[in-house]
Amino acid sequence: MDNSGIPVITKAEKNDLEEILKLQYLAYQSEAALFGNKDIPPLKQTLEEVISEYEAGIVLKMTGEDGRIIGSVRAHEKDGTVYIGKLMVDPDHRRKGYGRRLLLDVEKYFPGKRYELFTSTRSKSNIRLYESCGYKQFDQKAVDEELVFVYMEKV
Repeated sequence: MDNSGIPVITKAEKNDLEEILKLQYLAYQSEAALFGNKDIPPLKQTLEEVISEYEAGIVLKMTGEDGRIIGSVRAHEKDGTVYIGKLMVDPDHRRKGYGRRLLLDVEKYFPGKRYELFTSTRSKSNIRLYESCGYKQFDQKAVDEELVFVYMEKV
């Protein structure tokens, strides 16, 4: 946090990735609960996979007063589209606008591009957040009977 007590967003370093993965396991419990199933990709991701995502794009971290990572987001660009993923905030720090700050901050690293992300159709609060940041739904894909992803873009 800075002197005003506001969490600071910076680029993550490689040595932050283990802490970010632990946060991911914590933050995605609420998504898993929407399905009554912990068998979702974010809860099965390995540190090696996170390192690959880090090397392919950008990972931002949000640090709290004690220097602990309380939020994170990842993005990479391909063919003029920026794919944003793993936007997460520690459950103890939700509903404070931190997800919005992370999302808008990661966009600044790729100005003037098309942004794309996805979430579950059951993640109503995520969809509201993305729509409030200018994202529009453009597609849906069923993974199975339970899980349907909604794809959103901002142009």
